[in-house]
Amino acid sequence: MNERTYKAYVQILEDELIVATGCTEPIAIAFASAKAAQVLGSETERISISVSGNIIKNVHSVTVPNTGGQHGVKTAVAAGIAAGDADKGLDVLSGLNEDGRAYMARYLEEHEIRVEFADTSEPFYIDVRVFGGNGGSARVVMAKNHTNVVLVERDGEILQDTRTDDPSDGENALTELLNVADIIEFADTVDLADVEEVLSRQAEYNYAISCEGLKNDWGGRVGKLYASDAYPDDLLTQAKAAAAAGSDARMGGCPMPVVIVSGSGNQGITASVPIVVYARALDIPREKMLRALAVSDLISIYQKSGIGCLSAFCGAVSAGTGAACGIAYLLGGRIEEIEHTIVNSLGTVSGMVCDGAKPSCAAKIAMAIESGVFGYRLFKNGNEFYAGDGIVTMGVDETIRNVSRMAREGMRETDREILSIMIDSE
Repeated sequence: MNERTYKAYVQILEDELIVATGCTEPIAIAFASAKAAQVLGSETERISISVSGNIIKNVHSVTVPNTGGQHGVKTAVAAGIAAGDADKGLDVLSGLNEDGRAYMARYLEEHEIRVEFADTSEPFYIDVRVFGGNGGSARVVMAKNHTNVVLVERDGEILQDTRTDDPSDGENALTELLNVADIIEFADTVDLADVEEVLSRQAEYNYAISCEGLKNDWGGRVGKLYASDAYPDDLLTQAKAAAAAGSDARMGGCPMPVVIVSGSGNQGITASVPIVVYARALDIPREKMLRALAVSDLISIYQKSGIGCLSAFCGAVSAGTGAACGIAYLLGGRIEEIEHTIVNSLGTVSGMVCDGAKPSCAAKIAMAIESGVFGYRLFKNGNEFYAGDGIVTMGVDETIRNVSRMAREGMRETDREILSIMIDSE
């Protein structure tokens, strides 16, 4: 592997595998609100926030952590103001304690928070404006991804402006170097000292919230059902149960940190927890587990890089496919097995839609992992899907591009209709 690609893959893992407390869309709102209040530098009297439809979709039904079970845009804004520490980024709500919750409750009662739809075609867009009692104001705009601050203003003066008309602005240009063959070579040859910290943290944090989801009643309790006597006790079921349980806890507002992938905690859990479960059950050395995590993460990121962080395409599909590739790697599979795992998985379940963050995400995660592992088993039993079978085409990288095109371009109207249904159902 050439040095440029090697360094890019290490950097991608460092950029993508970051810590977040809670579902990343409400947390991004909380972060932007805390940042705006920090820039204002005084008590905020009122707030207006303008967000894209995809943000509304993913904040609509999920519990904001450390808020006592509340959800919604206004809760996320007030939580960010109450937490106050914008320097923590997507971990901004980790320090929201009892006093902070009391302040948040008073703030929601006593201060105006106006929420509007943003007039933008950008799937990810947050524009927070805060106003102080002394006539001061501040504004923070985020676009493209969950930490990409593109505009900062105070009292009308621009302090930062990185907005461009480039549609790829805010996206990780390094992901253009991703391809399946190089990902496998990277996993085989990477000096683990270069990636061990981020991969170990991912395994530790995400497995821990999985255990919490299996132990206590969170969300839809999907993981607990899979772990019960109602389902056969095989290794795949254990992996599905563990990953779903992590999502149960996260969607239910569990304040434990998660290492995200492609801007999503659910995808981070899906891409990592099944690898840990298989490695522990089969007594696989830690070194091999970390290399398998690199496979799963990079293949998940590769698929999502052509789709974007928010769309009508369920990100669990990408991460479930990535997890199956990591499992195949653990079991001795390499390029041939992994390529066919991807194609067979995407040929099966790539029509699953994203209708926002909520408890049923855990069930979708379980289905995505099963579909991914089915794709691996299908090939190992001498069968596969061929070019011309729907969106499947010759070559794994071309098939991934077809799915990206369908998700990013073809499902735009689907995305709008999903949001319309959710609003009409209120």
